[in-house]
Amino acid sequence: MADAPWAEIREKFQAALALSRVELHKNPEKEPYKSKYGARALLEEVKALLGPAPEDEDERPQAEDGLGAGDHALGLPAEVVEAEGPIAQGAVRLAVIEFHLGVNHIDTEELSAGEEHLVKCLRLLRKYRLSHDCVSLYIQAQIGSPPLDPTEHFLPEEEKLTEQERSKRFEKVYTHNLYYLAQVYQHMEMFEKAAHYCHSTLKRQLEHNAYHPMEWAINAATLSQFYINKLCFMEARHCLSAANVIFGQTGKISTTEDTTEAEGEVPELYHQRKGEIARCWIKYCLTLMQNAQLSMQDNIGELDLDKQNELRALRKKELDEEESVRKKAVQFGTGELCDAISAVEEKVTYLRPLDFEEARELFLLGQHYVFEAKEFFQIDGYVTDHIEVVQDHSALFKVLAFFETDMERRCKMHKRRIAMLEPLIVDLNPQYYLLVNRQIQFEIAHAYYDMMDLKVAIADKLRDPDSHIVKKINNLNKSALKYYQLFLDSLRDPNKVFPEHIGEDVLRPAMLAKFRVARLYGKIITADPKKELENLATSLEHYKFIVDYCEKHPEAAREIEVELELSKEMVSLLPTKMERFRTKMALT
Repeated sequence: MADAPWAEIREKFQAALALSRVELHKNPEKEPYKSKYGARALLEEVKALLGPAPEDEDERPQAEDGLGAGDHALGLPAEVVEAEGPIAQGAVRLAVIEFHLGVNHIDTEELSAGEEHLVKCLRLLRKYRLSHDCVSLYIQAQIGSPPLDPTEHFLPEEEKLTEQERSKRFEKVYTHNLYYLAQVYQHMEMFEKAAHYCHSTLKRQLEHNAYHPMEWAINAATLSQFYINKLCFMEARHCLSAANVIFGQTGKISTTEDTTEAEGEVPELYHQRKGEIARCWIKYCLTLMQNAQLSMQDNIGELDLDKQNELRALRKKELDEEESVRKKAVQFGTGELCDAISAVEEKVTYLRPLDFEEARELFLLGQHYVFEAKEFFQIDGYVTDHIEVVQDHSALFKVLAFFETDMERRCKMHKRRIAMLEPLIVDLNPQYYLLVNRQIQFEIAHAYYDMMDLKVAIADKLRDPDSHIVKKINNLNKSALKYYQLFLDSLRDPNKVFPEHIGEDVLRPAMLAKFRVARLYGKIITADPKKELENLATSLEHYKFIVDYCEKHPEAAREIEVELELSKEMVSLLPTKMERFRTKMALT
């Protein structure tokens, strides 16, 4: 080791640690890594003061080293070698500095440099990796009493940590290891394993009281989305309930080394995180309702009473199994915290709703969180997020309408959807928000389409529908046609030519739009035979487009099997119907 005063080395190292812990948002906007670079400079000074690495007769060529290589590539001995004597002490202290330099470079997105420093750390420790002093750096197994923390190498004996503190820090290292494994598996798209490690990380953070409430809550809420996608609604509800409870602790937890910021200083971040958790709750309610709809609808999307009764019969079995399922699940918290999470859970069902009243409870909960999310994600500043929240709100109304048996009330629900969606596209620039515009145009068109179908069904029950009802049906038809046509026109090229080959991402909606346009023209009510013949001709044109396109592009046929069969049928029947009209018109 160099002849520099030990006090100076310790002071610089502690200063570097302090700078490393400065949160990025506290740095100047134009210098986001200022504190990291300051810490790096101090670490380099400490490294220089410590002097060169001790010579080692077992030094291996650089080419054999690497983070991905095994112990053999690093020349690691099988036996445990204690880090004793000045040479070992020097190697370990340099390894600590290389470790922190590696983390520093990774934090500033200089991955190659970070890896080089971490490889040097591994090489310096290869003899002593399982020793009492060094195992924490290697994140291996804990044997006997808790291992020395890396920071202790720069502390005088009287300031060394207690065994309790060492144990706490080593537990924290293990928790971090689980967290990093979750990230690795997420990156590798091994989502089951990623979720398992994420859940374990969150549980351990609560057990060791080593968490930041806002960060913990958002991570738990994010984990709920994995469970929702897997249709594990009990687990998703547990994550979201825990997120609510822990988020409620924001600003109430005493400052620790894990606390990154005081919530009172970041009200915008607080409201953003609150809005993000609310959006996770919306997805929970919406997906649970949609899953119930899929389980109970017939082949035309209406409520199948037989399927509904079958699910009612299964309900008792689901309730009987609840306790055993709960015992297998990983629960967050203990004691009062566990009770607080359970209290939130008990107010929300995890079972699929079987009727309108059950669906309405979920709808109202989802709508509550829609309003909460919109408080932060406003159209001015958060255009895409705001629109997604409104679309989810519309979807909640749409799926609630499925459970409603009164057709007039169903119409009103679709009308609410239209009222919230139409204003969105008025100020949206199609050039920048093309995909969003298409989504909304298609959704509005479908809402008008559903309303028209309902109004036709209502009119069919009347002996003699009056002109007002007929006008209403035609107006709804016209509005649906308008928005479907806007959607289809958005697919045209700059020369206004419709594509010969429709992109995979819009293939099904484009085919559905063509099918519904064909059907809408056939539904226009008119007393003018000539106009009706024109409408039938237009309807036939769109049906033929679907049939012809699917013959040329077989992949399209797989997207709209039901609609294609109906289109083929109409292509066969409409010419005969049109010929009858022409004959009738000629006679009159």
